[in-house]
Amino acid sequence: MKRLAVLLLVLGMSQAYAGNGKPPVSNTAKWKDECGSCHIAYPPKFLSEDNWKRLMGSLDRHFGANAVLDARENKQILGFLERNAGSGDLYSSASMRISETPWFTREHRVISPKEWAQPDVNSPSNCSACHGKTVLGD
Repeated sequence: MKRLAVLLLVLGMSQAYAGNGKPPVSNTAKWKDECGSCHIAYPPKFLSEDNWKRLMGSLDRHFGANAVLDARENKQILGFLERNAGSGDLYSSASMRISETPWFTREHRVISPKEWAQPDVNSPSNCSACHGKTVLGD
């Protein structure tokens, strides 16, 4: 009986540690299609809800491009992003760039500028160069 209690405790702790309290992100086809048509569809947890609102509200100036969607698509994608956004200051960026969030900076602190400049990487926004598609939820 004691072993069973310990086993259940260990399993419960590992489940609590594995997630952030939010349900897993579903792969919304509209988000993947629209965002992924120009770049990888960054997982919503990489930015805060406020950042996603600001970003989706300024798609006419989306990092130098016009990425405007019709109002219905924008609302659908924004809802998905908000429901699955990262929470707290770790996932917030004044520039709305994922690579400038405290979370990203902390996680990638060991990467040298020389590594970012390699032709097959070229930029901190090229996640799949190092992580492949599986890290991003594909």
